[in-house]
Amino acid sequence: MSLRFCSLASGSSGNCYLVQTDTTAVIIDAGISGKKVREGLEQTGADVTVSGLLITHEHVDHVKSVSTLAKKIPQMNIYATRGTWDNMTHTVPEDQRRILTAGDRFMLGDLEIRAFHISHDAAQPVGYTIRHDEKQITIVTDTGCYSEEILGEAEGADILVLEANHDVDMLRIGKYPWFLKQRVLSDVGHLSNEAAGRCLVELLKRNEKQRCVCLAHLSRENNFPEMAYQTVKNILEDADYYIGNQVQLVTLSRDCISGMCEL
Repeated sequence: MSLRFCSLASGSSGNCYLVQTDTTAVIIDAGISGKKVREGLEQTGADVTVSGLLITHEHVDHVKSVSTLAKKIPQMNIYATRGTWDNMTHTVPEDQRRILTAGDRFMLGDLEIRAFHISHDAAQPVGYTIRHDEKQITIVTDTGCYSEEILGEAEGADILVLEANHDVDMLRIGKYPWFLKQRVLSDVGHLSNEAAGRCLVELLKRNEKQRCVCLAHLSRENNFPEMAYQTVKNILEDADYYIGNQVQLVTLSRDCISGMCEL
């Protein structure tokens, strides 16, 4: 039975991912409209009931349609940390709310879910590792730095969704106000293209297993796909790691559904 991944949207204006097997589907974040989520599920051919919605943190580009989806899919449980729930303004029925903490491990259908700490300026943000039949997908976005815990989670990933939010020079000379530039560049902001590349080098030093890396959460104002891809590629090659050998590298679209990646 395969494990499949698809991005419905990945960027500063909205994030939503789908992970599924033949019998179980989960959504990670709901930062786009409920209509777009439902259209995405239809386009991907998802023909199983969505068992859960996993929320990384409370920022609007990750929770925009939580209330709508809770109403449209009443059998779906919604998982978030206590801090995220306390800081989320969206209304969700109590019987659909599930509280988790970083380090928790639980099952949704035939998917094993683990939550882990990330470093972002939100209440209690987490990333997620999802496993099925010895295959693993790990989602690491909205983190200003990568930690030993993040590296440990990502090391075993067959598919790694890794933030490459901005180009540092574009951000510094761009139109963002100074306080926002400082926020993005901080350890509780967002990973740059360069930081994503360094993170991958660290992972490959630990474990050269074949993995597909999806560069995610690209900024519309301070990045573009070709730059993110080439920057990461250059850093990998400087360390003698090459696209097509140890790693497959793709960039996820901000607005369009990706192809379905199957393990």
